[in-house]
Amino acid sequence: MKSLLYILLFLLVGHLSAQSNIVFEQANKLYNEGKYAEALDKYNVILDGNTHSAELYFNIANAHYKLNHIAPSIYYYEKAAKLAPNDSDIKNNIAFANNMKIDAIETLPEIGIKKFMNKITTSFTFDGWAKLSVILVFGFVVLFLLYYFTYTTTTKRLYFVSSLASIFLACIALAFTFHNYNLAQKDKAAIVFAQESQVKSEPNNRSGEVFTLHEGTKVQILDTVSDWKKIKIADGKTGWIAQKDIKEL
Repeated sequence: MKSLLYILLFLLVGHLSAQSNIVFEQANKLYNEGKYAEALDKYNVILDGNTHSAELYFNIANAHYKLNHIAPSIYYYEKAAKLAPNDSDIKNNIAFANNMKIDAIETLPEIGIKKFMNKITTSFTFDGWAKLSVILVFGFVVLFLLYYFTYTTTTKRLYFVSSLASIFLACIALAFTFHNYNLAQKDKAAIVFAQESQVKSEPNNRSGEVFTLHEGTKVQILDTVSDWKKIKIADGKTGWIAQKDIKEL
């Protein structure tokens, strides 16, 4: 009985995947015909079906960009970038979309070893680092077995050194895996969706305005109190913004 259920589940998943591919192609066709709003409707059908991919987010962002929807285009480009951080097309389009923003906020530069470590860590996704760690551990096991069962001195020394290098690199990759995970946990980014939002000094409407943000600006969420979010912007300024004015990535 269980086997039958597994087969039915497999067939259902395959059917849904095929349906998503058909809708995706239909959406792409509408996009290429310049029917961006209609294409968005199709892309959102796929999204509502709990299908997520960098390609889907990228295409949704492109459609929003063509319709001059500042906040949604940046939001979905950022979502795509989380899944494919090294994709040059995504990076370029994020830059184009950011040019539509009103807010011009200078980013505080990272310096020294922190900048170097973060750059390397974000060169792969968490899954990428994890897979690399597993491959290197597997390589260590294979090389160590070859070392153990080889009797030629020169070859034995080569396998031994190679196995040590593999386990050393595996440890480094594992360290970057955890560092990537920690960065992802700390990265609670959001995009401002309100056309204009007043950032307050305290989490209430009675407090004074610290600064004003406009749609499309990326912020980091630091804290939550009721319907307010404490945020930090790229230049280091902090304040409280109404939760309804932002959308978390």
